[in-house]
Amino acid sequence: MGPLFLDQFKSTRMETDEQLMHVSRYIHLNPYTSYVVKDVDSLIKYPYSSLPEYIGLNSGPSDAKVILSFFKNKEQYKQFIIDQKDYQRTLDKIKHLTFEE
Repeated sequence: MGPLFLDQFKSTRMETDEQLMHVSRYIHLNPYTSYVVKDVDSLIKYPYSSLPEYIGLNSGPSDAKVILSFFKNKEQYKQFIIDQKDYQRTLDKIKHLTFEE
């Protein structure tokens, strides 16, 4: 079996628009959180992400309309992503400190 069936992958049902928006942000911040890119400029230009398409820098096959419909414009979505970049990195650093049975 491949890694898809191992513990590192989880699934959660998106039940609200807020959950969908935050998952989108989480996904777009992953390269920054994991230090694959070092700063926001690199994140915005990261070629293996759909973020450039969401904020209008590239055109491509992704369908960002659902997520972008929650924002006035693409710049507001970009700010939504960037505003939580440091918080997401902090959460990633401390996630192993939680107690699980």
